Amino acid sequence: QVQLVESGGGLVQAGGSLRLSCASSGRTFSNYDVGWFRQAPGKERDFVAAINWSGANTDYADSVKGRFAISRDNAKNTVYLQMNSLKPEDTAVYYCAAGPPLPRSRVAMRNSYNYWGQGTQVTVSS
Repeated sequence: QVQLVESGGGLVQAGGSLRLSCASSGRTFSNYDVGWFRQAPGKERDFVAAINWSGANTDYADSVKGRFAISRDNAKNTVYLQMNSLKPEDTAVYYCAAGPPLPRSRVAMRNSYNYWGQGTQVTVSS
């Protein structure tokens, strides 16, 4: 069983930065690929970024490429999402999710992930 807890959300002005953390209590966290998704009010939960179990491979939604960076520290059972140059349209609840090692073609699919955190709110003011 993998339990995920997100933290680091908050209120920031446009152009600012935040770093989200996704911490796991599972001993086998290093065996899992991890994705970040976000959901704005009234919208679907969309893919943001993913990182494979070793950290060697990362993937990003086009809307965040060049602004966001995903990384992981398996010794700390934690995955990070560094968010720079934030825009009001980045406002959403951000969720991390963990799943078994995935083909690159599936990292953006919600149903690829077995475990989800409770989410952390990110609000970007204009």
